[in-house]
Amino acid sequence: MTDWRATKIIATLGPATEGEAAIKSLIAAGTNVFRLNCSHGSHANHAMSVHRIREASKEMNRMVAIIADLQGPKLRIGSFINSRIGIRKGAEMDFDSNPAPGDDTRVQLPHPEIIAAVDVGSTLLMDDGKMAVEVIAKTDDSIRVRALVEGELSNHKGVNTPGTVLPIPALTDKDREDLDAALDWGVDWIAMSFVQTAKDVEEAKTLIDGRAKLIAKIERPSAVEQIKGIIKSSDAIMVARGDLGVEIPPERVPAVQKRIIRLCRRKGKPVIVATQMLDSMIQAASPTRAEVSDVATAVYDGADAVMLSAETAVGAHPEGAVSMMDRIARSVETDPSYRRIMDAEHPDTLDDSTGEAITAAAYQVAHDTKARVIVNFTTSGSTTLRTARQRPKQPILCLSENEQVARQLCLSYGVYPVHTMDVQSFDDMVTRAGRIALQEKLAEMNDRVVVTAGVPFGTPGSTNILRIARIKPAD
Repeated sequence: MTDWRATKIIATLGPATEGEAAIKSLIAAGTNVFRLNCSHGSHANHAMSVHRIREASKEMNRMVAIIADLQGPKLRIGSFINSRIGIRKGAEMDFDSNPAPGDDTRVQLPHPEIIAAVDVGSTLLMDDGKMAVEVIAKTDDSIRVRALVEGELSNHKGVNTPGTVLPIPALTDKDREDLDAALDWGVDWIAMSFVQTAKDVEEAKTLIDGRAKLIAKIERPSAVEQIKGIIKSSDAIMVARGDLGVEIPPERVPAVQKRIIRLCRRKGKPVIVATQMLDSMIQAASPTRAEVSDVATAVYDGADAVMLSAETAVGAHPEGAVSMMDRIARSVETDPSYRRIMDAEHPDTLDDSTGEAITAAAYQVAHDTKARVIVNFTTSGSTTLRTARQRPKQPILCLSENEQVARQLCLSYGVYPVHTMDVQSFDDMVTRAGRIALQEKLAEMNDRVVVTAGVPFGTPGSTNILRIARIKPAD
């Protein structure tokens, strides 16, 4: 039997892993999806990475997906006359749009939209939350603030505005250029930063025009408040806990994470948990116990995927980080309580469609007959997404004639995607399902498989057949 894992692993490529040998080692260690961070690297470097990933995938006969992660707006303070300033708790100073370098009485803030949007009483956080100030007065082009903590600020540190919706487009000019390039490279997913509303998502999807699927990154309180609409408009969700943990009180992050995972499962949308999952492995050869528990919690919550960022992009042990994440996920998935949790959170049906009824029935039939695999023949991927939201204990063998659809499903819980030609008949459907299940080592001779498909074959959204079959030598 194949070494199968339901929870998917995303690895970020970077200077430590962009070579051919490194990419192959990450695939061998268990990577299902590669992330290209458009905040770093050139278009030429990313295009070469896409080529290397595709070649490694073919050579190793392992289907993997590619995400291009857009940078989004970067809000930063300006510079200081002496590069940095010290700040006492309770000290007052001005933040203004004057382009001159700042000092200990004023801070250059080259974002007039922030000055316009914040109110007296608003909080500004800088340097990943290390420095906090409260707005005590404002004019048209400046705000007066009081320091809430003691610390220091240096040039170009990031600014966060928790609780304030900023009138800033989620897509910058750079993002639009990166988006066009990524679609030319043929990536499978686009991850969108700085999402505040469903409207942001819809704008990006219009530009993508079906050439890739869209992941909305949840990293602002406004996105959390409007999460249901964002989930509805998106193809997948990423819980980006880095900025989110700065924008909202850190003690709220676990509950927000669990809620978003639960909502995504109900709607059949893949959900990723990201940021600092095995952060110590950037340097250390093994993670902390707290990090192991953090990854395990995401798996117990039913996340489709967990993500590594700097651990694989610039870390000293990228292959080890993937292997560790793989071992954690497998350990959780073999815990009897994990299956009880997945079943206890079993979602209600999405709608009264035939396809929804068939996939819900396939889950139950596979359980009752102790089938080894659930096989979906799918054109658009919707049947497989519906099956994945059931969180079955069996692998979901997804067979699609659309290679990009098959790759996109690498992100989804429990899915083992295979690109294959479309079937022409019932007999062909069952025969091919059994043959590929054997070939991919997901089942053995005489095992039962549950097969779903639609007639007419190859028509998106037409799932209307459920077949129970036993793999026979003739297959």
